[in-house]
Amino acid sequence: MKVTLIQMDIAWGNAPVNLRRAEHLMRGAVGSDLYVLPEMFTTGFASVPYDVAEQAEGNTVQWMRHMADSLNAAVAGSVCVQTASGDYRNRMYFVKPGGDISHYDKRHLFTYGGEDKAYTRGESTVTVEWRGVRFMLQVCYDLRFPVFSRNVMRRYTPQGVAEPLYDCCIYVANWPDSRRRVWDTLTRARALENQCYVLAVNRIGDDPQCHYDGGTVIIDAYGKDIAKASDNDAAAITADIDLEQLRSFRAKFPVLPDGDLAEGCCY
Repeated sequence: MKVTLIQMDIAWGNAPVNLRRAEHLMRGAVGSDLYVLPEMFTTGFASVPYDVAEQAEGNTVQWMRHMADSLNAAVAGSVCVQTASGDYRNRMYFVKPGGDISHYDKRHLFTYGGEDKAYTRGESTVTVEWRGVRFMLQVCYDLRFPVFSRNVMRRYTPQGVAEPLYDCCIYVANWPDSRRRVWDTLTRARALENQCYVLAVNRIGDDPQCHYDGGTVIIDAYGKDIAKASDNDAAAITADIDLEQLRSFRAKFPVLPDGDLAEGCCY
């Protein structure tokens, strides 16, 4: 599977401009099976959502559906939304061609930045299967909490054989340059401990509080960078997820079956 990550400068609170920027980068990297955009890619990270939130599955999701159909690929990224019940969510969408939509609501709200005061946190992990690859969806601050995303032997084949829950973990973020070392360290740790690919997508540019220098990277299960964007540059980076190679590594070095979280564990 070919995946493309979009590292972009997000114009503060300006959805039309950001959608144009995203589309330009995506159409410059045609031929992928999946395109991943940063956290709150239409607005920038807004700890106060009231002026920037859109309705769940609103304009941005319709744009994602259009792009998925146009590129014959899935499109993922997070959006600030207000649900039908009136609460606000930092919601990551995974949109497939044909209109199939999955979403994950960010579990770990960034209290240091005030995100917890206005948003409702998600309650569950979400995995999505696309063209034979299983993806776990995660948003920014989730990266600091590895137990929540632990890959465990909980999925079963039709033959009753246990397999890891997912093959690839996606992290979409607005992660500032002041904490860049943490980003670089933890993204590789998640790949190593979960024997999975990691797609880590960060933004560049500035918002009213922070500067962002990127660090968008595709990491394999050995912790090796297989594609990486240049710092402070808008870019689309592409690499292949080799599922057979991943399965071979897991079979040769079976770490995950020795993990602490058993079948049926709630986390």
